Amino acid sequence: MNEEKIARINQLYKKSKAEGLTREEKIEQAELRSEYIAAIRADLQDSMNHISLLNPDGTITDVKDLKRKN
Repeated sequence: MNEEKIARINQLYKKSKAEGLTREEKIEQAELRSEYIAAIRADLQDSMNHISLLNPDGTITDVKDLKRKN
């Protein structure tokens, strides 16, 4: 998600608190928020796929391998 869209989310939030939003702006806000949440989830998933755990026996287990087992 680019900085322009994040700025627009913030702009719509401030406007909603100050004067309210039109129907079209509410729809735009909901779409932008959904896109933002999807981007955050994708980033988190990518981060989780690059984490390794050191087991007490000295072996290393990738978190993505644990996810596949469950």
